[in-house]
Amino acid sequence: MSAPRGAAALNLAKAWLLVAFLAALLGGLGWLIGGTTTALLFALCSLLASTGVYRYGDRALLGMLGARPYALAEDPLLRSATDSTAARLGVAPPQLHVIADGFPRLFAVGRGPSSSALAVSTGALQALRPEELQAAIAHELAHVRRRDVLVQTFVVLFAATLMETSRIGGWLSRTLLYAAAPIAAAFVHVLLSPRRELHADALAAGATGGAHDLADALMRLDRAAELVDFAASPATEPLYPVDPFEDEGIARMFKTHPPLAERVRLLRELGAATNARGSVDELTG
Repeated sequence: MSAPRGAAALNLAKAWLLVAFLAALLGGLGWLIGGTTTALLFALCSLLASTGVYRYGDRALLGMLGARPYALAEDPLLRSATDSTAARLGVAPPQLHVIADGFPRLFAVGRGPSSSALAVSTGALQALRPEELQAAIAHELAHVRRRDVLVQTFVVLFAATLMETSRIGGWLSRTLLYAAAPIAAAFVHVLLSPRRELHADALAAGATGGAHDLADALMRLDRAAELVDFAASPATEPLYPVDPFEDEGIARMFKTHPPLAERVRLLRELGAATNARGSVDELTG
């Protein structure tokens, strides 16, 4: 688990740097407006806002994306599959939420291994086989184990909020959107590397032994998405296991996932290597 610990430390450092940068940025703006007192006030407001995001950012994203608390009677196997997968990855069982949407998707938000939430759409529950669903859950909980969710929650909430502010412009909203989108996208790309998905794939596959199941799940999610309409802020793209947005317009700016074909190839190779080691162990055991 040394690699996940290193990733967790890096993500904690990113979160602290992000908070410090925003405080300095707003403090500098306050200094330009009204001197030292205004600078301190703006910096304090920035720190309070960051604290609010840390404590309640996951709830804000869940509400923004239409997730509601999961009831055990809806799908008893989901709770047991999530708990067993969490135990394998060494994280606390996440709070479960359901999105009443036929589009197949799932995502994790939160602060890290001791506090997270997992949201699964009804479309994902219907589209994935039980083994594939557990593998997809393992991928999301791998992000929790590595504390990717901490940075993702900060970044996605900030970028989505910045995008939404363009709506206050009335007839200028489109102009504001095209001004805000590059800033939000740059913010996303600076803090979220595409390799985090590859690392989460490998961690999930290693913890569960389901490399082929995860590859199948990713492919099924990608193909099922072609059959169902989907609408959401493109700033939420980093949350999902596969990119649900078309490669055009503003959505293109927020692409943070590596090519799906590359991920599937690496998982197939990992699965084949795992199977080969298992066969050797059986022969020599």
